[in-house]
Order: sequence, then structure tokens, then C-alpha cells
Amino acid sequence: MMKAYIRSAASISPQNTFNHSGFLNEIVEYQTNRLNSIEPDYNEIIDPKQIRRMSRIIKMSIAAAFTCLKDAGVTNPDAIITGTAYGCLEDTGTFLANTIEYEEEPIAPTAFVQSTHNTIGAQIALLLKCHQYNNTFVSGGASFENALQDAMMFLAEQYSSNVLVGGMDEITDASHTVLSRMGLYKRNPISNIDLFKSQSKGTINGEGSAFFLLSNTPSKSDLACLDGVGTFYKPADLNETEQQIKAFLSAHLIDLADIDLIITGNNGDKKTDAVYYDLQQNIFKNMASVTYKNLCGEYPTSSAFALWLAANMIKSNNVPSVLNQTGDIKSTSKILIYNHYQNIYHSLILLSSC
Repeated sequence: MMKAYIRSAASISPQNTFNHSGFLNEIVEYQTNRLNSIEPDYNEIIDPKQIRRMSRIIKMSIAAAFTCLKDAGVTNPDAIITGTAYGCLEDTGTFLANTIEYEEEPIAPTAFVQSTHNTIGAQIALLLKCHQYNNTFVSGGASFENALQDAMMFLAEQYSSNVLVGGMDEITDASHTVLSRMGLYKRNPISNIDLFKSQSKGTINGEGSAFFLLSNTPSKSDLACLDGVGTFYKPADLNETEQQIKAFLSAHLIDLADIDLIITGNNGDKKTDAVYYDLQQNIFKNMASVTYKNLCGEYPTSSAFALWLAANMIKSNNVPSVLNQTGDIKSTSKILIYNHYQNIYHSLILLSSC
């Protein structure tokens, strides 16, 4: 059975999660329908001469990746694997705008070159001078989970190695406008603290970048053990969803009763949250759970933020009071993350204490 050890984790998000001494001691409140990341001073992490050529998502990801490696005491990983649904949206928008402005005449290729989804992993490798395995997964709401699965398979095949794996997506004004027109987000500004009190249509947009250094050998400094990752696509009904969850746990030789805490992906949208509420009335009944998207917003790779959250909860044996909690949490030794994106991409991530 594949297993990986989370040596370190770094997250840039709409909360104070990056290089912050406390673990979500207080929540940052927003009155809006989009949560933008709190960005650090990149000059302390990246060469200032290179920063001006980088878009926001690239800077966020490099900062998170470099900090993750530094915390783990690793100079160069044996592999870099990333997952992103949207890629570098800012550069994509710049390229399209230039194409229209110059009426499809030849233009500077920089924005096009940096608009591809694998730009993030490639930039990290170039700066590290890392010539090892490098892969990017673009699978919608399962992008990060597929990257995690690839990392775990890579580690299972190696005698001793470590993998840098990350999940990231960004908001741009254009993407927010387009997705808002599709009805994904709430029409009126709302406090993220009160997100789950208003069961209306739509959620709040989010973004972030989270990186993890995974190893196939344990150490005293590990945050948590990553026991398994699973995904399933467009379940027909609640019964199929329950069967998929049971099959996943059975494959890892545990029962639901063994789970101390479930992290669910509720996002405040009445329609999509119905799946979580139905499960809480059935197989998740009487189980302790918390939600997280009032902290980071909804985006295809938000499960990377959930993994950062779970790993830190296991390491600290502490559940931040800002989380929306259901039931009595007695321990954080074994955590199950269950998330779905628009009821299309469903995922399960199982962690335990080392």
C-alpha cells in the first residue's frame, strides 16, 4: 500500500497562512464574493530582477515552493509535480488582449510562453536548476489529487527520494466576471465568516497556492502521513457516492469509525452543499467534521489548502476555533478530507499522525 510522509508544507492563501507564527489564530474577514490571496514580500524570496517578469500565480507558487523546501531542509527535490485547473490566467489574458489590440499581427511571445499550465512547475525547476522528473496535471477539480497520486506512485517506485508537489489556481478580473455570469458566485457581497449561514445560490471565489515536500521515508519532523488519495467522477446519486467512500476506506483497511475528523468542502451554495448534508445524515452521521472554504473560497484546487490545514492540525493536535465545526472532536490522529467540485469531481484524501 502506497504511503508518503509530509515533511513540510507551505500555503499562500486569503488567510495569514504563509510564514505566520500562529496556526490560524484569527480569521481574516472579507465582505465580498471573491477572496484574493495575502501575498508576501517576494523580494525576500525571489531575485528582484526576475520578479518583474512573473505573474501573480507564478510568484505565489515559487514563494510557497521555495519556503516548503527550506522548511524541509531540501535543496533540490527528486521530482516536481503540480496540479492546476486554470494555469496562468493573467498571462493568458494578456496574450489574448495583445492579440486583439494588434489585430492578430506578430506580438511579443512572452505572455504566450508563460500562459501554459506547466509554466509554474517549469519556472520552479529552472530557478532550482532541477533536471529531474517534472509533470503538471490539468484535470479540472481533480488536478491536485492527480498530482498527489502521481507523487505517491513516484515515491513507491524509488528506494529513497522526495517529491515537491503543489496545487494552485488564481483569480483575475476577467475570469471572475466570466464565472460570475455562469452563476458560480453569489450576486451580492457576503462575509466569509457568515458563508454557511446564507444557503443561497452561488459561493465565493477563491485562490491560492500550496506546496508539500513528500518523502517515502519517515523523519521526526514530519507533519503527517499521507495514507491515500482517491477520486471519482460524476456519481449518479448519493448511493454511488457513499459506495465510493466505503470502497476507498476499505481499500485502506479502515472503517469510518476509525476516522477522528472529516474535513468537508462545503462552499455555501445550497445546491452543491446538499451532497455534504445528505452524507452527514447518513454515513457521516454523528461524526466530527469541519469546513474550510470560508477561509480560502472555492476553486478547483482548494483541496491543496485543505491538505495544508489537515497536516497542520495533525502535527499540532489542534483544531482552530475559526473553523465551522460539527460534533465533538476528541483527536486529530486520523483525518479524512472529502471534497467535490460542482458535484463533478469528487476526491478523498486520508491522513494520519506519524
